[in-house]
Amino acid sequence: MSKKVIVIGAGFAGLSAAACLAKEGYEVHILEKNEQTGGRARQFEAEGFTFDMGPSWYWMPDVFENFFALFGKKPSDYYDLVRLNPSYSVFFGEDDVTDIPANLSELYELFESLEKGSSEKLKAFLADAAYKYEVGINDLVHRPSRSVSEFIDMRLLKGLIKLDLLNSFHSFVRKYFKHEKLLKIMEFPILFLGATPQKTPALYSLMNYADISLGTWYPMGGMHKIIEAMTALVKELGVKIHLNTAVERVVVSQNEVKYVVANGQGFECDILVGGADYHHIEQHLLPENARTYTPKYWDKRSLAPSCLLFYIGVNKKLKNLQHHNLFFDEDFDIHANEIYTNPQWPSKPLFYVCCPSKTDSSVAPQNMENLFLLMPVAPDLEDNEKIRSIYFDLIMNKLEKLTKQDIRSHIVYKRSYAQKNFITDYNAFKGNAYGLANTLKQTALLKPSIKSKKISNLYYTGQLTVPGPGVPPSLISGQVVAKEICKEFKINHKHIKQKLEYEATI
Repeated sequence: MSKKVIVIGAGFAGLSAAACLAKEGYEVHILEKNEQTGGRARQFEAEGFTFDMGPSWYWMPDVFENFFALFGKKPSDYYDLVRLNPSYSVFFGEDDVTDIPANLSELYELFESLEKGSSEKLKAFLADAAYKYEVGINDLVHRPSRSVSEFIDMRLLKGLIKLDLLNSFHSFVRKYFKHEKLLKIMEFPILFLGATPQKTPALYSLMNYADISLGTWYPMGGMHKIIEAMTALVKELGVKIHLNTAVERVVVSQNEVKYVVANGQGFECDILVGGADYHHIEQHLLPENARTYTPKYWDKRSLAPSCLLFYIGVNKKLKNLQHHNLFFDEDFDIHANEIYTNPQWPSKPLFYVCCPSKTDSSVAPQNMENLFLLMPVAPDLEDNEKIRSIYFDLIMNKLEKLTKQDIRSHIVYKRSYAQKNFITDYNAFKGNAYGLANTLKQTALLKPSIKSKKISNLYYTGQLTVPGPGVPPSLISGQVVAKEICKEFKINHKHIKQKLEYEATI
C-alpha cells in the first residue's frame, strides 16, 4: 500500500523531498504556514516592483539540472537562465571598483594585474577546487551522515588529505595569493557558509570553483521562478499543498508520529518530514520526551548570520552598479568578529546590493530600478525600527558616495526585514537567516541528525541538518531524506499498480 507523508514547510528542501517521495509513489501533503510556497525564497510585488525576498545568487547550475533530471525535466522547461557578465562587482573604496569577469582568460589577466604570477596560481587553485567540488557536491553531500560507516570509503580515505578537511580556508588561500584584494575576492564565497574563513575547512574552496568556473546565473523573472517550477512539478506529481496552514503540534504515541495538528485540524501520516526550522519543530512542536536534543545542545550550536534586508524601489535608472555588488570598503575581520566572536550590531559593516533590474526589466517599472540591500549581522540581536533606520542611513550614505549619485530622494518604495521577521515568518532559531555555520565541528555526522533518534517515522531536511545552508544544499537535502525514507518505509508498488488498474476498470 501507499504511505502518507506529511512535509512541514514548502521551502527548497521541503519541495525537493516532496517531489522525490511523490515520484516513488508516496501520498504527499505539504503543510505551509505562509501564503505562498518558497520559504525564504518567497516573492512579493509592490508599486510595480517584484522583489525576491531571500536568495539572490544562482550558483551550481548542475545541482538544479540534476534535480529536474530526476523527473525527466530541465530547468529550461520552466525558466530562462542567463549567465551574468560581469559575475559581480567589488567596491574596495572610493574610485576603487573591480568587475569580476565571467570569462576565465579575462579573470586570469585581472589577477595577474594585481599580483604577478597569480594567474598561474589561480589555475592551480581551481584545479584543486574542481576535485573538491566533484567529491564534495557530487558525493559527500549526498550522504545522510547517520553512521561513520558511510565515510569508510577508499576513495575518500585516499583523498582525505587532498580534501583539506583539517586545514582552514584562511590559511589555504594564503598559500596561493598575497594581495589583499585577491584574498577578499577569494574569501567572499565563504560568507555563504556562515563562518569566518579561519573556522571554515579548506574543503570549501569548492565554492570558488562554483563561483569562477561554473559561473553566476540568473533565472529571468527572479529566483522565485525556481520555486514556481518546483511547485508546478510537485503538483504534477500529485502532491497536495496546504497554504496558510501552520502546524501547532505533533502528536506522538509509542515512539511514532500519529498525526500533526495544524489550524486546529488533525493530519494523519505514516511519515513526517520536518522541512521547516528544525529547532522549532523539535523544541516547540514535539512533546518533551520525544526530543533528541536539549535546549543546551541548541544554544551551543554555531549559527550562520542573520541579516538586515531592505527592498527598495527607485524611480530612475542608476549608474555604476551591476546586478550583484559587494561593498568591501571596510575591514572584513572587524565585521566578522562582530558577527561570530562578540555578537553585536556592526560598527563598520560590509554589505551587498543586488540590482536585478540591470538584467531583468520585468522586476521594475520602466526607467526604474529594483534594489535589494543586505547586511550580514549576528543572530539573536535586539531588532527594532530605530536600529534598522540607523543602518539604512549608514548603508545609503556609503552606497551614494561609492556609486557617485543621489538615490534616497528617488526612493518610491521601501521595506525592511530582519531578525524579528525571520522569527515571525519562518520560526527561525534566534532569527538566523542561513542555518548552521559550516564549521568543522558542525560538518556531516556532527550536524543535527536527518532522522530523529527517538521517533521512528520522523525525519528532517533543510539548512539546520545535512548537508547545510544554501539553495543547492537544500535541494540535495530533500533528495537525501527522500532516499532514506524509501529505504526504511518501502512501498508495495505491485499492489499500487493492481489497485490503479482495478480503479481504471470501474
